[in-house]
Amino acid sequence: MTTTTRRKEPAASSSSSSSFASRSSGCYHVFLTFRGKDTRLNFVDHLYTALTKAGFRTFRDDDEIQSGESIKVELGRAIKESRLSIVVLSKNYASSSWCLDELAMILGKRRRGDPAHVVLPVFYRVDPSDVRKQKGVYAEAFARHEERFKFEVGEGEAAKEWKEKLKGWRKALEEVAGLAGMPDGVDRYESKLIQKIVKVVEDKLSRPRVLNVATYPIGLDSRAKSINLWLQDGGVDVGIIAICGMGGIGKTTIAKFVYNSNFSKFEGSSFLANIREISGQQNGLIRLQSQLLSDILRGREEEIRHVDEGILKIKEAIGFKRVLIVLDDVDKQEQLDVVLGMKDWHSPGSKLIITTRHEDLLRAHECWKVHRVEELNHDESLQLFSWHAFGQSHPIDGYLIDSKRAVDYCSGLPLAVKILGSSLSGRSLDVWKSQLQKLKAIPDNKILEKLKLSYDSLQDDHDKDLFLDIACFFVGGDKDTTTTILEGCNYFTVVGIQNLIDRNMLTIEGNKLVMHQLIQEMGREIVRQESPKELGGRSRLWNHKDSFSVLKGKIGTGKIRGLVLDMCSNVPLEGDAFSGMSNLQLLQISHAELFGNYEIFPKGLKWLHWSHFPLERIHKDFPLDMLVALEMPYSCLKKVLNGTKVCFLFPFLFISSINL
Repeated sequence: MTTTTRRKEPAASSSSSSSFASRSSGCYHVFLTFRGKDTRLNFVDHLYTALTKAGFRTFRDDDEIQSGESIKVELGRAIKESRLSIVVLSKNYASSSWCLDELAMILGKRRRGDPAHVVLPVFYRVDPSDVRKQKGVYAEAFARHEERFKFEVGEGEAAKEWKEKLKGWRKALEEVAGLAGMPDGVDRYESKLIQKIVKVVEDKLSRPRVLNVATYPIGLDSRAKSINLWLQDGGVDVGIIAICGMGGIGKTTIAKFVYNSNFSKFEGSSFLANIREISGQQNGLIRLQSQLLSDILRGREEEIRHVDEGILKIKEAIGFKRVLIVLDDVDKQEQLDVVLGMKDWHSPGSKLIITTRHEDLLRAHECWKVHRVEELNHDESLQLFSWHAFGQSHPIDGYLIDSKRAVDYCSGLPLAVKILGSSLSGRSLDVWKSQLQKLKAIPDNKILEKLKLSYDSLQDDHDKDLFLDIACFFVGGDKDTTTTILEGCNYFTVVGIQNLIDRNMLTIEGNKLVMHQLIQEMGREIVRQESPKELGGRSRLWNHKDSFSVLKGKIGTGKIRGLVLDMCSNVPLEGDAFSGMSNLQLLQISHAELFGNYEIFPKGLKWLHWSHFPLERIHKDFPLDMLVALEMPYSCLKKVLNGTKVCFLFPFLFISSINL
């Protein structure tokens, strides 16, 4: 640490001591004033070391100051920039005019408009009443000051000024002795007394680190309860918990909530927000390390030249302290490694909380606890929506039905509830109805941007295309059947599906593929944005109206790889309706009949699902060579390929007929 220094006091009045960190490091936590003759080499030296080790930037003198610098200016700056002053009142404290000037400045600052400046007196082997009433050695010190002033200035105007100074000193001593302090009698062992002083400083300077949490914390208590209990278990083992869930589910909100409730119970704490975003910036990992180090050291800055050095400094700063650390929005293993050196981080009793969408990060750490955030139930969603839309816990008259429609659209996702509620606040009922109708075609952009972060984080185009195919065609489908179909489309489906599960973009329930409604809409919106105006320019068509327009108008192109046409009654289509779709692989049709030559039907199909197939047999020109799955439920088939046993041609063949 670089130390600001000041000159020795003239021999007639030996120097007091004040403690400082470097001026370049900004404001100070503690200004330490003491009588060097009494305490410099023992009590104060140990106190200064303890304060510095605890992370407090502390001002102390080195008995000299750079030539030409004003001592008063230096002292005034130090006192002004400090948040707490420790006044070590020892036997000879009052004999130093420097000490008394410092004390007068400290208390003057406190009286003149900075009541938040904390003054902590330490009565080091003196009686507080002697200080307050200036008795004993304090009376003797003032008698010497009076004699010195008389000798130096004589009578007249100068004498009046010195008398006012003496009066100010006495008032300062009387005031400081009346403050709650640390009498020497608290503990005869100086080491224990110093520990208690440091603890008081920690309590007094507990910085207002309360994080901004949700304005309306609906459902937060119940979702954070188990984590709060875990944080308060009092165990000495290092605890690590990962809060997991899809984007917008409330992971960060829960982490902030439990951090605010518990950080004061730890010796150090740090909340590193937006790790994914910051780590991607220039020197982002070093910036994260610097913030963590600064938080643990209570604002003291440490230079970090590279990440390996940062890991060592963080471990050294944490030592055996009991700390609480939150790493928010982690998406890569290296972010864990460079911030905490996770492989051998072991501070007894400490707790680490991680928020992430990527559960694959957790597999290497079987000892970690996992907390999966649940979606809001309907009542919670309606209440949260109402607060944002109406400023109260329930919908206003006339808006209940549409409020429930809005809540149903959000499917329990807090982010969507907040955004949609706020966007509809103050709008007329007609606007509400129009907006809710629009959401069926185009998702809200603010919601989409948040959810799309998960899609953007997928490691390659393979997983992105797999996600889009599932979102457009296979949600609710059988996992095994879908896996076989997509394997035939040259996907590495098993690992791809697992990657989507790990990022909370997909779940498997009863061997069915399940996707949150808004995640599915996000995927479909990505496809829509490929060609907002020209339907034939999109890679996938799942909307029946759009598909019918493309087929009827014969405007399909080679960009289309999947299409769904689900009509309520038989619709005739010309055989060349699919002629432009040279890359079509996934086709689902219901209630449609093609007239004309089947030879121009797409030959690269991997999956054909044709419900209510209108013909009695599959035409001989029908292209089946590339199919891996053929599904024809509720068909009119009487013969299948002129009686050929085609069940051996495809891994999955589902043919049922109402006429057989």
